[in-house]
Amino acid sequence: MTGENGRMDLEVLRSFQAVAEGTTVTDAAADARITQPALSRALNRLEDEVGAELLQRVGRVLRLTPAGRVFKEYVDSMLASYDRGRRAVAEMVDPDGGVVSLAFLHTLGTWLVPRLVTEFRQVLPQAQFELHQDGETGLTRHLLDATADLIITGVEPAHPLITWRRLLVEPLRLAVPAGHRLAGRRRARLAEVAEERFILLKAGYGLRDITETLCRDAGFTPLVGFEGEEVETLRGLVAAGLGVSLIPSSPDGTATADAPIRYLEITDVRGARDIGIAWLNSRALPPIAQRFIDHALESADASATARATEGD
Repeated sequence: MTGENGRMDLEVLRSFQAVAEGTTVTDAAADARITQPALSRALNRLEDEVGAELLQRVGRVLRLTPAGRVFKEYVDSMLASYDRGRRAVAEMVDPDGGVVSLAFLHTLGTWLVPRLVTEFRQVLPQAQFELHQDGETGLTRHLLDATADLIITGVEPAHPLITWRRLLVEPLRLAVPAGHRLAGRRRARLAEVAEERFILLKAGYGLRDITETLCRDAGFTPLVGFEGEEVETLRGLVAAGLGVSLIPSSPDGTATADAPIRYLEITDVRGARDIGIAWLNSRALPPIAQRFIDHALESADASATARATEGD
């Protein structure tokens, strides 16, 4: 596996990582800018150095062997550390540049994250972003696996190594079809739909947990009509008249008079969720990531002040 200057070693490890995660050898070779036979030989040399078979052909694809799964954990950790080291040095040389590695909830990708990124780059135009979307459980894993420095999430992670700061409180609304018996109202008690089917995210998503908790607070267990993975799917199924749902009242969810969904304020329980930014307190953050945290918190404070002023 030894290259002329050591760089090839890292490239082979990156190629091994890519193939282990499902990339074909042909595509991994193209990404590494070498031929497919050359990469195959390099992977064979890697197995010789490790002393075990790491990849095994199953049908037309390569799969990790048990030894390969163990080895990949260390490769992932090593490459992540190397990349963080390169970023840290680059940011010392150019404090106004660097990469903000950020993971966030799918529902925040249409309004909050674009706004924060745009504002930040107006101040630091050289800043780059590496973005990931995931559910609540996946966001915590991004931090612990070092695939993201920061996460923006709707639930405070229950982990001793993670620091979380609230950015805002996002209202949740009861979404009903336009032809629903409650569609003509602006407010409703959640208990009024206790007998109806709910369109929910799958178990493991923060919004699912919040919905079940609010329904319990209202005195009932929601009847599951459908489980999805995207809030947009929930909206579509509500619009089709297949049930009701609790949906974040974000700018992208504003309904017009002729829209197929009506969004009602909930009056008998606290229909809201906290949105916050979090990071791993056991790992030193790159300066650019710390500056983004400061920006996000300042932006949240400014928005809260503006809303309070409007309400006076």
